[in-house]
Amino acid sequence: MMAALEGIRVLDLTRVLAGPYCSMIMGDLGAEVIKVEAPGGSDDTRKWGPPFQEGVSAYYLCANRNKKSLTINLKSEDGKEIIKKLVKQSDVVLHNFKTGTMERLGLGYDTLSEINPGLVYCSITGFGETGPYKHLPGYDFIIQAMSGLMSITGDADSGPQKLGVAITDILTGLYACIGVQAALLEKGQSGKGQKIDLSLYDSAVSSLINIGSNFLMTGQVPERLGNHHANIVPYQTFRSSDGEMVIAVGNDHQFAALCQVINQSHLIFDTRFRTNPERVENREGLTKVLQSAFSKESTAFWQEKCQEANIPFGPIQTLKDVENDDHLKAREMFVSADHPKAGRVKMIGSPLKLSRTPARVKHHPPEPGEHTEEVLQALGYTRSHIEKLRDSKTI
Repeated sequence: MMAALEGIRVLDLTRVLAGPYCSMIMGDLGAEVIKVEAPGGSDDTRKWGPPFQEGVSAYYLCANRNKKSLTINLKSEDGKEIIKKLVKQSDVVLHNFKTGTMERLGLGYDTLSEINPGLVYCSITGFGETGPYKHLPGYDFIIQAMSGLMSITGDADSGPQKLGVAITDILTGLYACIGVQAALLEKGQSGKGQKIDLSLYDSAVSSLINIGSNFLMTGQVPERLGNHHANIVPYQTFRSSDGEMVIAVGNDHQFAALCQVINQSHLIFDTRFRTNPERVENREGLTKVLQSAFSKESTAFWQEKCQEANIPFGPIQTLKDVENDDHLKAREMFVSADHPKAGRVKMIGSPLKLSRTPARVKHHPPEPGEHTEEVLQALGYTRSHIEKLRDSKTI
């Protein structure tokens, strides 16, 4: 069975999360991904833990399957020569070094595009390659703080809060994947590659969506609403008799149905709650009424009633609940692979469900340099030459 990106080679010089996440998606879709690290392994996530499984970090495992590992000292002339040979045979180069680092190494876009004019070269940095912040390092937590995301996350009492995952890394990885594939499609028309300049900061700001639009329209700095929605009510968490749940009423019809579910149909005609703008204006009073009703029955009870009435509903689940969710099992959202060091490892699967060219797990997340000899031999290096490179600590 063909894979969607079969025949595409990605030279991945990234580490940690944003870049590796992008290249893993491409690997899941069939691209050949060569992960480049310094000898011994230089992706910091290999050491981020616990937890570890036989010394292998769970963090590293989350973003590095379907790749080959090549170790090279990029500061050595022999190492740079290997990269340039690989560039001739590659479609994509990803890197997330600080602005200017690749140029100082002699591996910038201008240099590599001369070797391969069709090269798609994607630079992922904290703040981009232009502007006054271009030389600053980028870390997800810092970007969440600076972008405004933390200012709108949490509630009035909690203070600013970060999201529970490195969301700006994930967003940037997704944008990188979109940008690279767009450039590859355009290359099919023009025959030319191009450079992509992506920043965590830009990606984070782009995620402000309606909250950002609200501010740009009104000039009013948004307050933290916790689990409430700025523009829709009721669209929030409630406590049941045995847990917590989310009700997401998106229109007046759904609100009327909810009023009937809780046996309080009179609320439909209450002048404070008839339309969504009125409910937003009178959020506090409506929340008290609804919370009083929901606290009388279990989450399972309300889930059944709301689903029967086509009211968007979701129980707040732990990761144990998520792992045991029959729906996610049916969607094959948890996968596993044999690892030479860690044994059988569990991973979150791909959400990409393509009918003819499905995403697949073909290779375990590689150990440092696991495929160095294979890659170099394919470039024409002899075993004796490879040993010399190893002795000189080039690989």
